[in-house]
Amino acid sequence: MTDISFEFFPPRSERMAQQFWRALAALEGFRPRFISLTDGAGGSTRTRAHDLLRALSEQKRHQIAAHLTCVGASREETDATIAAWQGLGIGHFVALRGDMPNGAAPFTPHPQGYSGSVALVEALAQRGVGEISVSAYPERHPDAADAHSDMDILKRKWQAGACRAITQFCFDTAALLRLRDQLACAGMEIALVPGIMPTTNFDGVVRMAKRCGAAVPRWLRQRYEGLGEDVAARREIAADIGAEQCRALVEAGFAHLHFYTLNQSAVVARICALCRLGGKAA
Repeated sequence: MTDISFEFFPPRSERMAQQFWRALAALEGFRPRFISLTDGAGGSTRTRAHDLLRALSEQKRHQIAAHLTCVGASREETDATIAAWQGLGIGHFVALRGDMPNGAAPFTPHPQGYSGSVALVEALAQRGVGEISVSAYPERHPDAADAHSDMDILKRKWQAGACRAITQFCFDTAALLRLRDQLACAGMEIALVPGIMPTTNFDGVVRMAKRCGAAVPRWLRQRYEGLGEDVAARREIAADIGAEQCRALVEAGFAHLHFYTLNQSAVVARICALCRLGGKAA
């Protein structure tokens, strides 16, 4: 059976908190391997993340992965966060360099902070974290000089202790297959998990794709042409596209798929049901 996992972000208001808990309740029946909680740019949501991680850990119903970035924090502050989250029983971290606040570029390490994702993985490994996941880019990280340097960073993260690489969302399944082949050729025994982004809000996904270097193919744009404010039609198409990609990835031998939920459940649940992922069937 194909493993699945779901990514959420810490809600910023009571209304958004209610939406988060509804989405989690709607998706937990699919028996995710873990749920992950993001960490905002520059640690901007870290307090909210800590409160939510505490609430989730108290429920003892899910395996939890806590995202951790090294932007805007000293080593001492980051180490304190690691210790605090380990104290909540969190044994799985998603180690990321992170993005600068307000879209600022280029990435600038904190003067007393970790230099990037490799150093952060090393710090987590030294502290006995059970599982360390990292990011991978089938279409190259936007800050990478070339594909070779991108692969070199991923290899260094694996050598530092990462056991899993979750990809940036990618609509080109062939690019995911190429990345898997490249890892195998490089002798990197790290689990590669494709990241799946449902595209209900197409304009929003286009903006995210531009920031992270993901291509939006012409065929995808054409599927959404003329839909405007027809939310029901957009959801149906998003589910169909997501299911098509998930089926192709499962057939290609991927054993784990990771869904970027954006704290919404309808389309993700439909995709999982259509593909018979997790504990529910269509």
